[in-house]
Amino acid sequence: MWDFEHPPLSQELSEHYDLRYMRPALCADELLAGRADLGLIPIAALTPDLVVVPGCTIASLDRVRSIQLIVKDPHTLETVRTVAADNASRSSRTYAEILFRSFFRTEPSFVTSSADPIAMLGQADAALLIGDPALLALEARSQIEAAVGPCQWFDLAHEWRTHTGLPWVAAVWAARPEAIAQSSLTSAQLAEHLVASRDHGLAHIDDLVEEWTLRIAVPPETIHHYLSLNIHYILTPECIRAIDLFRRYAAEQEILPPLPSLRFL
Repeated sequence: MWDFEHPPLSQELSEHYDLRYMRPALCADELLAGRADLGLIPIAALTPDLVVVPGCTIASLDRVRSIQLIVKDPHTLETVRTVAADNASRSSRTYAEILFRSFFRTEPSFVTSSADPIAMLGQADAALLIGDPALLALEARSQIEAAVGPCQWFDLAHEWRTHTGLPWVAAVWAARPEAIAQSSLTSAQLAEHLVASRDHGLAHIDDLVEEWTLRIAVPPETIHHYLSLNIHYILTPECIRAIDLFRRYAAEQEILPPLPSLRFL
């Protein structure tokens, strides 16, 4: 979002875009309800009515750090029976369900919980943390284990990569095609704006670290590593194959409805 938030391009872009910030799952709700035209949404929320904007993604080529499955001893992934899940992102919970059902042939129950790892592990065998709470939990790992006992920490992106050989993909830009057709922008202009903003942001990692160090209680070096090494931002053919496989697994396990081949803007 660099160009949308920083001059010199933020003012020009504000003539075409009205930005609203919210959790990923809510972005999908707004888009699917027709209250938004474009959204950065979890891949679990894609439907045949939406088109994917080519170019950008939120993905990881191995460890993402911001999606943590914490398993309390003496349990292992094969023996977990209950998972307390933060529902900030539909895709992350679906990845966890695929991990258990497709790879370990188990079906633990999921209970919705606020993103408090100590409370979550007090009511379930495992806790699924997403986003900032996951990064913060990694920083506070010793305090968490002092409260709940020894735990195993699994990075879901790494687990997905280990079992499939493909990138872990969290989200893509998706749009309602009829809304884009009625807008003042061409499809090419829209994609170019998003790609340029991504690239300019990648050129300003140090500035982003400085900004976000004031907003989240995570050390600057952790934020820098996360933005520059943990996250992959380019929607490559390999990422597209990963999305297709993710949706196929989810449909086979009846976690999500089937999705035909992805439609692109």
